[in-house]
Amino acid sequence: MIRVKSPEQIEELRRAGGLVAECHQIAREMIKPGVSTAEINAAVEEHILKAGAEPAFKGYPGPAGVKPFPAACCMSVDEQVVHGFPNETPLKDGQILSVDIGVKMPSGWYGDAARTLGVGTISEDAEKLLDATMESLLAAIDTVRPGAFLSDIGHAVQTYVERRGFSVVRDLVGHGIGKQMHEPPEVPNFGRCGRGLRLREGMTLCIEPMINMGTWKVDVLQDGWTVVTADRKPSAHFEHMIAVTKDGARILSPDTDTES
Repeated sequence: MIRVKSPEQIEELRRAGGLVAECHQIAREMIKPGVSTAEINAAVEEHILKAGAEPAFKGYPGPAGVKPFPAACCMSVDEQVVHGFPNETPLKDGQILSVDIGVKMPSGWYGDAARTLGVGTISEDAEKLLDATMESLLAAIDTVRPGAFLSDIGHAVQTYVERRGFSVVRDLVGHGIGKQMHEPPEVPNFGRCGRGLRLREGMTLCIEPMINMGTWKVDVLQDGWTVVTADRKPSAHFEHMIAVTKDGARILSPDTDTES
């Protein structure tokens, strides 16, 4: 069942999104050659706990037969699309790192957002991939308004990135969010516009394009969590929480230094 939120509940989600944005700022300041993703994860988890919240991903149940997710952050390097494990390997100049962070507030409301950043100096092709992925997210957000179709979101992402020579992952989607991390509806990043569910004021969604430099196809590693591109070319991931308002989309997880 899709849960429409009241203005007061949306404000609770905005607080959760604000904490996630603070965590991303910590990660952004730490990402450089020689720093490990385990170090970044530890700093983010410490910030979440000091805020009185919980890291929502840590202990999240995996598929049948797979152990729960072991960390506060998903740290996905280069060809890793999502759900990568933090580790002690130092980051290298030229890599790209996708950081996905979720929190559960003391009030029970969840926050969730992702960013992909370059490590040191990255290639022109990698810069184009990051730019296209972030811009496709903003294009998707621009489609959000009461009465619009859920499929308009995915159509905006797909058309934007494919015109730039990139591909959209089909096997993974965005989602609703509230007092559960993953609520209905699923939010695909591809498809035709003008189809399916109509958006209503008060819906809260996580829109999260996962865009590949090569094929859209993906594999899952033996850990049961880490998703990688089938051709092992780089992938980028950006995600915002949004609320549907009468005036369009309200971003609930704005970057602390660039968005309002």
